[in-house]
Amino acid sequence: MVKPMSALLSVRNLVLHFDTYYGVVEALDGVSFDVRKEEVFGLVGETGCGKTVTSLTILRLLPENATIVDGEVIFKGENLLDKSEKEMRDVRGKEISMIFQDPSTSLNPVFKIKDQLTRVILTHQRVSKKEAYNKGINLMRSVGLPDPERLMNFYPFELSGGMQQRAMTSIAISSNPDLLIADEPTSNLDVTIQAQILDLLKQCREETRASVLFITHDFGIVTEMCDRVGVMYAGTMAEIALLGELLTNPLHPYTKALLASIPTPGKRGEKLHIITGMVPDLINPPPGCRFHPRCPHAMDICKTKSPPTFKVGKEHLVSCYLLESEGIKVEQDVS
Repeated sequence: MVKPMSALLSVRNLVLHFDTYYGVVEALDGVSFDVRKEEVFGLVGETGCGKTVTSLTILRLLPENATIVDGEVIFKGENLLDKSEKEMRDVRGKEISMIFQDPSTSLNPVFKIKDQLTRVILTHQRVSKKEAYNKGINLMRSVGLPDPERLMNFYPFELSGGMQQRAMTSIAISSNPDLLIADEPTSNLDVTIQAQILDLLKQCREETRASVLFITHDFGIVTEMCDRVGVMYAGTMAEIALLGELLTNPLHPYTKALLASIPTPGKRGEKLHIITGMVPDLINPPPGCRFHPRCPHAMDICKTKSPPTFKVGKEHLVSCYLLESEGIKVEQDVS
C-alpha cells in the first residue's frame, strides 16, 4: 500500500457548468482529491456522476459550452487552469497521458497506427523519424501486440477492440508520463481481454513508476488496481479512503449502498440491495447534500446545507453530517 507522500496532482474545489439548450448543467460541485506520487487513485461512481468530466477538466479538453466556475488543478506545483493552450499542449501526452474509454472513437480512423504513435513520440521527444518508428515498434511489442512491424501499418478499424486498447496504451506511455489517466479502459472488452489490459497497466506502472488516476464503476477492478479510492456522486465527492479502509469501514451512506449492491458468492439466492430513487437532474440539483433524496438517514440539515468534508483519522475523508450525529470523532478537512 502506498504510504502518505506529496501529491503529484491536487484537484481543489472544482466547479464546472455546461450551458445547454435546456439550462445550465451543474456537472461538478466542489470536487477535491489528490493523486500522490507512484500511487493508483481510483475514481468510482455511477455513470454520469462526473468521473470522465473531471479527467477532461484536468487535461483542459472540454467542449466550448463548458465553464470552469471555480477551483484549481495543481500539477507539479502549477495550476493547469492558468496555463495557455500552447502550454497545455506541452503537458498533454508528455507529462499527463490518457487512455480513453473507447479506443475505436479515440484513435483517428484515417491514419495508420504508426502515424499516430510516431507523431506523439516526435512531438515530445528529440528523436529522428527512424528512431521514433523503432521506438513505436518496441512499445507495441511491450504491450503484447504480436508482429508489431505488420500491425504498425494497420488502420484502427483493422484491429480488434483489445488490440486497439493496447495500441492506445502504447501511445499513452510513449513519453513516460508522470500521470496516466485511465478512463474505464476495460469497459467495452470481454473478461479475458479485461484481465490482460489490467495486467498490462500494472506492468506499465511498475516500469514507468507513473501515478495513475483510474476511473471505473467496477469495484472488482478497484480492489485489484487501486491504493486509494474516491467515491463520486452527482458531481460531488462523497468519500475518500485507503482501499482497505473503504471496503471494511465505509462511512458515507452512498458508499455503503454501493458496496451492499455488489453481488457476491455469499449472497447467492438472496435479493440484491438496491438504491431507491433516481440520480438527480443536474440542471436542477437538489439543495443541500445531493444524495439526500435517496438517503434513508437524511436529516433536516442534509436537505438545506451541503456537508463539509470531515476527516476521520489520517486518511479517511467523508462528506456527510451523519458522522457527527453518530458520535464519530471527526475534524473538518481544510486542506
